[in-house]
Amino acid sequence: MKRVTVLVSNDLSHDQRVKKTCASLMEMGYTPFLVGRRLKNSAALDRPYPSRRLRLGFTKGALFYAALNIRLFFFLLFHKTDAIWANDLDTLLPAFLVSRLKKKHLVYDSHEYFTEAAGLAGRNFPKKIWLMVEGFVFPRLNNLSTVNHSIAEIYQKQYKVDVKVMQNVPFRSEKKTLISREEMELPKDKFIVILQGAYLDVDRGALEAVKSVELLEGVLLLLIGAGADHQEASEYVLSNGLEHKVKVFPKLPYETLVNYTACSDLGLSLDKGLYFNYLYSLPNKLFDYIHAGIPVLTSNLPEVSKVVLGYELGKCIEEVTPENIAQGIESMRNSDLSSYQEAIAKAQNQFHWEREAKVIEELMRES
Repeated sequence: MKRVTVLVSNDLSHDQRVKKTCASLMEMGYTPFLVGRRLKNSAALDRPYPSRRLRLGFTKGALFYAALNIRLFFFLLFHKTDAIWANDLDTLLPAFLVSRLKKKHLVYDSHEYFTEAAGLAGRNFPKKIWLMVEGFVFPRLNNLSTVNHSIAEIYQKQYKVDVKVMQNVPFRSEKKTLISREEMELPKDKFIVILQGAYLDVDRGALEAVKSVELLEGVLLLLIGAGADHQEASEYVLSNGLEHKVKVFPKLPYETLVNYTACSDLGLSLDKGLYFNYLYSLPNKLFDYIHAGIPVLTSNLPEVSKVVLGYELGKCIEEVTPENIAQGIESMRNSDLSSYQEAIAKAQNQFHWEREAKVIEELMRES
């Protein structure tokens, strides 16, 4: 059975796309070997395939990325594998170099428009370095994928390469044992809205969502995730005594998170299009809401609105402000939410991992 070494820069705990990729590789007869990094609070992994977390001396910044790339290079150099699967640009260079040295099949899966991420805004030197890496490796790649058509088209025009699209959607056949509001200690008499995300960083609407429920009565917001915007919103809740209107949770295991999502009446996705990476994003949470069977209220980004308005799954707001969000929530609350169920069911049949995973077969075909 062929082994595929799968590389990520995170600690492996919350990356659902990579988890689904490894599951699909197993179904195709491969043995994934997942490699990431160890953090102080990394949760134990329970996966049906081997994994390794690398200890690094740094957690962020240039020294972290240098340490990560060096460790990944030497790990791959002395690690027996038949193919390498690199996730995102921060793992690509060592994967590319070792694939050439050892003549191994290489797949690159880009989870975002990396060089236009919010974290690189205004930081010209690190952005230039990543663009150099991208510009050196991309034209030499044969097996590429990314999360939506907008990003794929950008890469295709820039580097004249074929980029396949593999959207980050849940399994359709996934069996979930859902728990009631009472069991989740959630009120039955509230209109519950949820904003979830493993990385609710700056300009992803968390603070505006909290401020919006200040303007509403009978609405409870569930804020679940991590990141700078999540932290600021959490502090705002405490300093303004909004605990009765907002329940704040850290990152949760997916098996727990889906229960909170399914107990909600409305899902929020409020990324602002201030950076190219956000502008052309297609957030995972959107599809989590769809598969939980709830309508959505989202910011009007190109890829997002294509799904939301195209399938009539909810409403889009033009600008992410507390007032607009509050107005959107109130509009949805006063509508017949059951009328969205047929559209949601149609979207569930369209957007599911079993369909997207066919791309993995194409990417791995030569290995």
